[in-house]
Amino acid sequence: MDAKEDDAMLRGQVAIWHCMFGFADTMALTCAVELGIANIIRSHGQPVTLHQIGASIDGTSSPDIPSLERIMRLLVRREIFAAHQPSNGGDTLYGLTYSSRWLVTESGSESNLAPLVIMQNHPLLLAPWHYLSQYVKEGRSSTPFKKAHGMEIWEMASKDPMFNKLFNDAMACNSKNGMQAIMAGYKDRFGLIGSLVDVGGGIGVVIATIVKANPHIQGINFDLPHVVATAPAYPGVEHVGGSMFESVPTADAIILKNCKKAIPEKQGKLIIVEVVLQPEGKGPLDDIAAVEGVFNDIAAIFDLVKFEHASGGKQRTEPEWKSLLAEGGFPRYNIIKFPSFYSIIEAFPN
Repeated sequence: MDAKEDDAMLRGQVAIWHCMFGFADTMALTCAVELGIANIIRSHGQPVTLHQIGASIDGTSSPDIPSLERIMRLLVRREIFAAHQPSNGGDTLYGLTYSSRWLVTESGSESNLAPLVIMQNHPLLLAPWHYLSQYVKEGRSSTPFKKAHGMEIWEMASKDPMFNKLFNDAMACNSKNGMQAIMAGYKDRFGLIGSLVDVGGGIGVVIATIVKANPHIQGINFDLPHVVATAPAYPGVEHVGGSMFESVPTADAIILKNCKKAIPEKQGKLIIVEVVLQPEGKGPLDDIAAVEGVFNDIAAIFDLVKFEHASGGKQRTEPEWKSLLAEGGFPRYNIIKFPSFYSIIEAFPN
């Protein structure tokens, strides 16, 4: 091999090492969220030492500072936290970055990803990943989640209150963050909507956000009974329990698919807030510096999360959405993109 090929092979080896130990980044991040490190730093209003962090961790009077230092070292390398060495030679000071600001959960923090970090890295959600190869070999007889736990994710949520809260909090967090981009880019279109049903709306964060900004809209949050049972009350929003595979409440616009029968033929439309996958080849090495390229990479990961958790779950490319919508009776559609891995798909029944 020549020098160029030697360099390429070395880079290839490094890529494998990064994938192999990607779980270390994941679990160090989860540890930081569980310990509330971002909250601790923010509460001090300035960068702090490891001993200050340790003294503020709930539930312990004698934290292992050397272990904490090793975890923070990795997270600083990943730019989750920042490290500053004082000019006087004192202890290293740790501060927040634009990344760790997304881990702050204290009152007043409107945007955070902490509940998603906790859910996605919970042992119940990690176990199905060990069944991917078995799933490929055996086909779609059941999901990786069911292979790991003997039941589907929705069944577990209905039977286990702890898991139900874990799941609902994470979905609410995801919805809240996504709605910031959606409300900014779609706000002018809400004026034409009189009633709106969010199908699979969880505990109602999305529909409540829309109705709060558009009080003229009659909002309905529609999800499984055990989900809406824990939903808080929101002004202008009615919670309805049921199965989206059986029927949905009638409204002018419906968020999700397979709802044509509930939409008025002349004025209604289907509004889908979902990922639109980019064609293969747009991986992280092609456009990692651009926000759009990064979100495209995350969307590809979301596709694996979909089939790992839900039977038949998948993310779709635009041609796949076009085919699915046409099959469902929506021959016209429009895609609106946002600075997010989600897009809005407006679909029309005529």
